[in-house]
Amino acid sequence: MQQRSIGDVRVSAIGLGGMPMSVEGRPDEDRSVATIHAALDAGVTLIDTADAYHLGADEVGHDETGHNESLIARALRTWGGDTSGILVATKGGHLRTQDGTWILDGRPEHLKRAARESAARLGVEAIGLYQHHRPDPEVPYAETIGALAELLDEGVIRLAGISNADLDQIRLANEVLGGRLAAVQNQFSPAFRSSLPELDLCAALGIAFLPWSPLGGMRHAGELAARHAAFDTVARRHGVSPQQVCLAWELALSPTVVPIPGASRPETIRDSLGALDLTLTAEELASLNAAG
Repeated sequence: MQQRSIGDVRVSAIGLGGMPMSVEGRPDEDRSVATIHAALDAGVTLIDTADAYHLGADEVGHDETGHNESLIARALRTWGGDTSGILVATKGGHLRTQDGTWILDGRPEHLKRAARESAARLGVEAIGLYQHHRPDPEVPYAETIGALAELLDEGVIRLAGISNADLDQIRLANEVLGGRLAAVQNQFSPAFRSSLPELDLCAALGIAFLPWSPLGGMRHAGELAARHAAFDTVARRHGVSPQQVCLAWELALSPTVVPIPGASRPETIRDSLGALDLTLTAEELASLNAAG
């Protein structure tokens, strides 16, 4: 399987986003585990999660924080293969309350505590890639990123990343981390291209760019062909799904791009991985770049 780099770690060029397995509309746990196993069987070595990927509370009111992390840990424990080469990326600093409300907490003390709690749920001594989930306007960004630097220095995390960051925040984070910023995870898809400058900056700096919702999000991934005719046209020409074309297009944008499509069915992640075998012509890429 094609590989790309996140820091000094080589991972599959397409990862698995775990969010759909733990939020509204989630499948039963056995199907989620089967989906993760299918990805691992196919050669996926990057799995993305966050402590906030959960419902507000379960049916009896228990806090669900870290549901997706615990689910991934279970799937890794029960998979029959070698998990030593699997990079699990998680995030902290964006919280979901008991009633499902999303809030931010970029305080260094929170991020450091959240990282240790995530490591415990994942069952690891050090988190492979830990990312600040979303900037908190109440906390100076340099202070938040300083917590990531401390976590790196203390060995709690092996790689540091940021998410939902703009150009200035990427530069600042890399400076605070002493050039150790390994990844930026921003929204990017055919329908959401405003992060293209951040993608280009990551390419210039050699930082991995992980598009979240690379197919347009959980609600719209299945509508990609209807929403973006150019992707449907290319897909029909190659006899593949528009989703494969979309991921192949994103991979062609830069060698630092590592899409992380979400999946909740084994067949979905298998189809996404077909993008790795799809070669688009220069003319096709130009048409997709120009498509709105």
